[in-house]
Amino acid sequence: MKFGSVENPEAVDFSLPPTHPATLDLLKKQSRYSEELAVYVGCAKWNKQDLKGFYPRGTKDELTYYATQFNSIELNGTFYNSPDKAQVETWKAKTPADFKFFPKVPQSISHYGRLLNVDEKMMAFCDAITLFEEKLGVSFLQLHDNFKPKDFDRLAGFLRKFAKSVPLAVEVRNGEWFANDQVREQLWAFLEREGIANIIVDTAGRRDMLHMRLTTPTAFVRYVGANHSSDKSRLDDWVLRIKEWRDAGLQSLYFFVHQNIEVESPLLSAYFIDQLNRVLGLQVRGPHAKLL
Repeated sequence: MKFGSVENPEAVDFSLPPTHPATLDLLKKQSRYSEELAVYVGCAKWNKQDLKGFYPRGTKDELTYYATQFNSIELNGTFYNSPDKAQVETWKAKTPADFKFFPKVPQSISHYGRLLNVDEKMMAFCDAITLFEEKLGVSFLQLHDNFKPKDFDRLAGFLRKFAKSVPLAVEVRNGEWFANDQVREQLWAFLEREGIANIIVDTAGRRDMLHMRLTTPTAFVRYVGANHSSDKSRLDDWVLRIKEWRDAGLQSLYFFVHQNIEVESPLLSAYFIDQLNRVLGLQVRGPHAKLL
């Protein structure tokens, strides 16, 4: 994942900013309904070529093996090719009952179509991923870097039409979404009203995307390691932040680990799971606590 990469990560202040006050207000409202925190942690892909050294020699089916190690996948592959129904059913059949997929909205909708005249493509995507059934986590829309607040109405219209049967999270990237208080609050208020999760991105070169503003009682975090010695200590900080949010009423955590060069993503994911389990007293399934 090259987005937000920097040449000298040691020069970056990786400390997490404080939780946005509106996040704590929202979580406190939800706390009376909260049950045990639902946690899904995984990588962005299961591709053997990228995750060197992760698969045992002789592994024939990468997804089947990956799903024995983790309980979820950020399904980035659907960004490049919208899956058909048969593909979704094949993926679903290869995974255990507790596994969930988090498919990315295809670039034909978000980047090439720029949310215009994409109703048929949107419905085809939604119709396919609903076949994940109980294994569907949350789909997510990532907007192009140059999709700006001037097109807020276009985004709002798309989100209102997106199939309500398919849960959705949104990631905006252009810096103008974060630079102006009025713009920021307009977007966040809209997402909160619509029940759409606001994605947080932790990457070295774009600290403005680390906004700490949740719009639902779900934290959807995309963490990008810098292939640097700081990667684990950054995850330690996230464990403490998740504990704060859990204690305030957080209901779900979706946390996906990337790296600028995808080599150790499974190791970092496993480390994060171990720390979550230790500090929060959870039993999230991972390579050190596998499927029973």
